[in-house]
Amino acid sequence: MANILAIVGRPNVGKSTLFNRLTHSRRAIVMDTAGTTRDRQYGHAEWCGKEFSVIDTGGWVVNSDDTFESEINRQVNMAIQEADVVLLVVDVNEGVTQFDMEVAHLLRQAGKSTVLGVNKVDAFEHQYGAPEFYKLGLGEPFILSAENGLGTGDLLDEICSRFRNDENGEKIDELPRFAIVGRPNAGKSSILNAFIGEDRTIVTDIPGTTRDSIYTRYNKFGKDFYLVDTAGIRKKAKVNEDLEYYSVVRSIRSIENSDVCILMLDATRGIESQDLNIYSLIQKNKKGLVVCINKWDLVESKTNADIKEFERAVRERMAPFTDFPIIFCSAKTKQRIFKVMETALHVYENKFKKIPTAQLNEKFLPLIENYPPPATKGKYIKIKYCTQLPNTQVPTFVFFANLPQYVKEPYRRFLENKLREWWDFNGTPVQLFIRAK
Repeated sequence: MANILAIVGRPNVGKSTLFNRLTHSRRAIVMDTAGTTRDRQYGHAEWCGKEFSVIDTGGWVVNSDDTFESEINRQVNMAIQEADVVLLVVDVNEGVTQFDMEVAHLLRQAGKSTVLGVNKVDAFEHQYGAPEFYKLGLGEPFILSAENGLGTGDLLDEICSRFRNDENGEKIDELPRFAIVGRPNAGKSSILNAFIGEDRTIVTDIPGTTRDSIYTRYNKFGKDFYLVDTAGIRKKAKVNEDLEYYSVVRSIRSIENSDVCILMLDATRGIESQDLNIYSLIQKNKKGLVVCINKWDLVESKTNADIKEFERAVRERMAPFTDFPIIFCSAKTKQRIFKVMETALHVYENKFKKIPTAQLNEKFLPLIENYPPPATKGKYIKIKYCTQLPNTQVPTFVFFANLPQYVKEPYRRFLENKLREWWDFNGTPVQLFIRAK
C-alpha cells in the first residue's frame, strides 16, 4: 500500500490549491467561496522518487449555516483516520482562529503524525506572521504559497521523511477507470457508496451535492479498478454559476479519461434529452457503455413486459448504436449493483478483444461475396481482405476494396452488425474503415 497524505484545515485556507499543485493536476475545484470542496478527493503525487496518495478534504467548521457541515466534518475525520501523515493548512493572513485550534486538537487526539503548513505567504513580509502558529502545539510551521509554489519543496521533504518505507508501491494509473455519469440526482454517489460499502461521498436529495470528480479505488473479490463519481451534467442553458460550470467541465474530462462509462438513468423519470446529450458525449469519445436504470425499487409496475418496454424505449432513443447492456437496479436497496460492476468489467475486456485475421476473412469474405456493396455509377465494388488493427483505443477493423469511396454508411453498419453478431463486443464501440487495397 502506498503512503497517504491528508490535507485538512478550516475553509478557504488553500487546501485544494495545494492539492492541485502536489498532484500536478486541476482535479480539485478552486474558488474563493468557502465550502467549495465537500467530498474527499484523492490524487497521486511523487517527490524525490517517493510516490504517495494525497487526500483533499472539505473545510472543518462547527455551528455554521452550511447544510453539509456534518457530512463534510465526517469526511474529514475519515481522511485523518486513513492517512499516514496529516498536513494542517492555515492562513497566515488570518492568524490563529478558533477553527484552527479545534482542528489541531482533533489531530492531537487522533495521534497522527502532523505537519503544519502556513499558507498564503505570497509576499516576503508575510513570513513574519508564521511564528504565531507555534501556539497550535504541532511543532515548527512551514511557510508556503500554494498559489506560486513557495516552500513546497521543504514541506514535501518533511512529509516524505515521515512516511514509512514502501518498496511495493503500485502504479495506480494503469488500472481501469469506470466513470459514473448522468443528470443531477440520478443516484451516482449512492451507487458508488453501495459498491464500496461505505459513505465515500456525500449523498442528499439536493441536486448538485457532488462537485468534484471523486476517484475511488475498488480492490475486493479479486477485482481492482477505479470508480469515478462525477457531478451531474445539466443542460448548458441551466448552468448559471461558475462553480457548477467547473463541476460539469470536470465531469466531461472524467468521461474523456475513463475506459467505461456507467450512464445512470432515473427509472421514475425515464430517458430525457439531457441523458441523450451525455450519451452522445460518451459515443463521441469512444468509451465503453453500461446503461444503469436506477431507482427501480420506486417503480410501481415491474413486470417483464414493463422491463422490455423500458429497454426498447432506451435502445430506440439511442439508435443506431444499440449493442450495450442495460441493467435495472437500485442503489438504495443494492439490487443488482454488483451485476453493474461485473458488466462494466466485461465491457472493459471487450475493448481489448483481438480477432485473428484468418477468422475474420473466413467469416466475412463469403458474406461479402453473397451480399456485396451496391454498385455505384455502374462500377462494382470488391472487398478482398479484412484485418484488425493493433494497438488502437477501440477495436478497429480495415476492409480493403478496389473503390472504397463508393462504400456507403448503410453497408458499413451492415458489416458492423455482422461483426457484433459473430463476436462479443457488447457495450464497446468499434471502428470500421474501408481502404484502397
